[in-house]
Amino acid sequence: MNQIYRNLTAALLLIGLYGTAGADEQDARQQISMPDMMKKHMLAQMRDHLLALHEIQVAMARGDMDKASDIAETRLGVSSMPAQMQQQMAPYMPQAMRMIGMEMHKSASRFARTATEGDTLRALDSLSTVTQQCVACHAAYRVN
Repeated sequence: MNQIYRNLTAALLLIGLYGTAGADEQDARQQISMPDMMKKHMLAQMRDHLLALHEIQVAMARGDMDKASDIAETRLGVSSMPAQMQQQMAPYMPQAMRMIGMEMHKSASRFARTATEGDTLRALDSLSTVTQQCVACHAAYRVN
C-alpha cells in the first residue's frame, strides 16, 4: 500500500511540475490559446481537481470510502461537468486533449463506484487511472 501512495504522490508532483513549467524554449508541450476568462476558469478548475484528489486521499486514509466516492463523482466525475462550459471550451481544445479530459472524468466516475465497494487497494488502483489522465494532459499541453 505504501508503494501505491508513493506512486500517487509522484504523479501529483509531476502534475505540479508540468503545470508550473514556464514558456521557455525547452517546454515542448503544445500551447493552447483561449480567451482569458476561459483560461482563468480552466486553471481554477484544475486546481480544484487537485484539491479534490487530495481530499479523496484523506478520506481513504480515514477509511471513509463513501466520502471519497462522493468527492470523486461530484468534483471530478462525469456528473461534475457542466454541459454549457464544455461547449464553450471545446473549440479551443485539440481533440486529443478533449479525449484525455473526458477519460479523466469517466475514470473518476469508475473510481467512485469502485470506492463504494470498500476494497482500498482496488480503489487506489482505480484512482491511479484518474491521475494518469492528469499527468498525460499536463505532459502534452499548456494553456496560454
